[in-house]
Amino acid sequence: CPGGLCTLCSLYFNYNTDGYEGDGGEDGKSQDGSETLPFIDESPTMSPQMVCALLACTLLAYKGLEMKRLVLSGFLASEEIYINQLEALLLPMRPLRATATTSQPVLTLQQIDTIFYKIQDIFEIHKDFYDALLPHIQHWDHQGTVGHLFQRLASQLGVYKAFVDNYKVALETAEKCSQANLQFQKISVVRPPEGALLYKPIDRVTRSTLVLHDLLKHTPPDHPDFPLLQDALRISQNFLSSINEENLDPRRTAVTTPKGEARQLVKDGFLVEVSESSRKLRHIFLFTDLLLCAKMKKTAVGRHQQYECKWYLPLADLAFQTSDESDSCPSVQVLPEHEIEEMKIKISVLKSEIQKEKKAPKGQSRVERLRKKMNEQESWLLMHSPTIPFRIHNKHGKSYLFLLSSDYERSEWRETIQKLQRKDLQACVLTSVELQVLTSSCFKLRTVHNIPVTSNKDDEETPGLYGFLHVIVHSAKGFKESANLYCTLEVDSFGYFVSKAKTRVFRDTTEPQWNEEFEIELEGSQYLRILCYEKCYDKSKLNKDDNEIVDKIMGKGQVQLDPQTVQSKNWTMDVIEMNGIKVEFSMKFTSRDLSLKRTPSKKQSGVFGVKISVVTKRERSKVPYIVRQCIEEVEKRGIDEVGIYRISGVATDIQALKSAFDTNTKDILVMLSDMDINAIAGTLKLYFRELPEPLLTDRLYPAFMEGIALSDPAAKQNCMMHLLRSLPEPNLMTFLTLLEHLKRVAQKEPINKMSLHNLATVFGPTLLRPSEAETAKGQHITSASDIWSHDVMAQVQVLLYYLQHPPISFAELKRNTLYFSTDG
Repeated sequence: CPGGLCTLCSLYFNYNTDGYEGDGGEDGKSQDGSETLPFIDESPTMSPQMVCALLACTLLAYKGLEMKRLVLSGFLASEEIYINQLEALLLPMRPLRATATTSQPVLTLQQIDTIFYKIQDIFEIHKDFYDALLPHIQHWDHQGTVGHLFQRLASQLGVYKAFVDNYKVALETAEKCSQANLQFQKISVVRPPEGALLYKPIDRVTRSTLVLHDLLKHTPPDHPDFPLLQDALRISQNFLSSINEENLDPRRTAVTTPKGEARQLVKDGFLVEVSESSRKLRHIFLFTDLLLCAKMKKTAVGRHQQYECKWYLPLADLAFQTSDESDSCPSVQVLPEHEIEEMKIKISVLKSEIQKEKKAPKGQSRVERLRKKMNEQESWLLMHSPTIPFRIHNKHGKSYLFLLSSDYERSEWRETIQKLQRKDLQACVLTSVELQVLTSSCFKLRTVHNIPVTSNKDDEETPGLYGFLHVIVHSAKGFKESANLYCTLEVDSFGYFVSKAKTRVFRDTTEPQWNEEFEIELEGSQYLRILCYEKCYDKSKLNKDDNEIVDKIMGKGQVQLDPQTVQSKNWTMDVIEMNGIKVEFSMKFTSRDLSLKRTPSKKQSGVFGVKISVVTKRERSKVPYIVRQCIEEVEKRGIDEVGIYRISGVATDIQALKSAFDTNTKDILVMLSDMDINAIAGTLKLYFRELPEPLLTDRLYPAFMEGIALSDPAAKQNCMMHLLRSLPEPNLMTFLTLLEHLKRVAQKEPINKMSLHNLATVFGPTLLRPSEAETAKGQHITSASDIWSHDVMAQVQVLLYYLQHPPISFAELKRNTLYFSTDG
């Protein structure tokens, strides 16, 4: 390639095959041991570009066929195991037949034929298939065909159909014979729980179908094997769709219960369990009659992953605990929120770095390292961010505590379990063998394969939306009785859902009319959830964990945030239906770069979008009136408010206050005293966000970034103080006023949950972000780099430095002169 090797040409010189699930055969070698590759015409008549293109296509096909060999090798190894399992099933059949014609038969011939129906035929079919496939793998030829062997295997699925039709009768007969005959019970390998062996043939058809999918993926369409494999897949899929899916789908059915009924997987997912005073990530499997808690075993490289059962609980014995019954449960551990926010910033920075490295010529190896690091950090976040308790209790003993990030998910788990409990369930006790079989089946049955972190997603998957979602919750209908009703809004962020906004309570109504607008920050979000609650004012139902009333969920639903629909400039109206209730809402999306763009106001008479020096000069004040009034109101009645400055205020209230300050309304003080405190906090944030240049100025921004990066504490102190002194007087006075206010807010952290770090995260970018976008120019709005960068971390750190510094007075700053220059 002119100017260097392209990626595919590099593949030619550094070729290696990735491992597959199976054992894999030897690398492709010629008889003398040298590596063989197809002939490429490199004559002078061919252009370098053409050579590169031909080489690329040939290598892709070559590597695909190598993968095909590895797929077949892995399948052959599993076929050998399957044949051994069928032999184990047949082992007791011969001695049983021998005794059937004696005076003391263990089983009758009819019972033997029923239990072992078609097993011998299936064994012979697969033994012939294995013997025919083995030479093809041992003497591999890329141009050779194996599709005819799979075609022949698929054409014999009629034997499997007969086996499937007899399957339940075989299990019931084996169970009855086992109970009636002690001798058969001792030698039987087909009765439950070992009856799972009888299920193997059904499982095998599904496995063969999946392998055919993989083989087609790695076989070029012009290869003679392609149509043969396609035909085999068609026959296999038709067979699978024809059998009784409800009872026999191996992705849903595990082993049978002792009564011979099918035990099905209903729901599974990753939850955080509090065990031995620490958080543990568990995979929870909800079956039709029990709940199983498992963790993934540590296995050697190349070995199949397996689950280890931590505990199981029959649904007949399961009860839900309320907080006042949970004294025996472990306490909920909650990390300071600033640690969670700090980790989010680190993850976002890594996402940005990965995007950059993908475009670099040799960035792939670094991308993998960054992905691994990001996976570790996202897993940590997934483990430590959930705080909503979900308690379950064994009526005969122990209680268990899970932590979830979303009330929506807690409700889903509870509702699904309660629905199953309405059936006539009997308590079951699993033997160690039954438990082992059930736990082993979890790997195959699971529907959630990876922990929900973005590093586990394919590059082709949508990265979600980054920016601000404006949502108006209009109204709801469908309530049968009057109630005190409100809604909460959740969006997914960093792999889990978080609650972002809450409407006011509409009292004693069947048709609440909220008409409230919220601005919700999206961080890679794909879904919006709305939960509708009935407010409970019964003090006896106080939740001990978060000191909030436990309210009843009346309904819940979610919508996918389709980028094409949401990104229009106009409002999109939608309805979510939930349990007979209809919630009407509208939404529109604004990308972060547009939302945070500092646009100077065209009217110099207002305060929003007007230079701070113009406002203070007009008002003849040192600090703008809007800043002083908002701070005063927050300190008067909002300093104890949980999440003050973090929780969104109602957007319409904020706009009303903005208009009042811009027009200098006489009733501004009355409005402030009546307005929700989160709207006042939001108005103050909006004022700083809409300044035509940041409070700490564009001119000094590079110096602030350099100063905060200094390692020597004395040098950093000199630099950071000098920079403050370099600010224009209105900016400095306003900054110092805000600084002392935020410190007073943080002093109430035990009550309001807002630490210095939380406040720095909220205000840092607002006070420092330059007026001209220096990053993410021309990038798509869904790029992670639109939100966070190294600059954002530094902006947070700058404000945090001043917040953690001893009190700074304006007079002292002006009195002291330090030798430091920001020039050059």
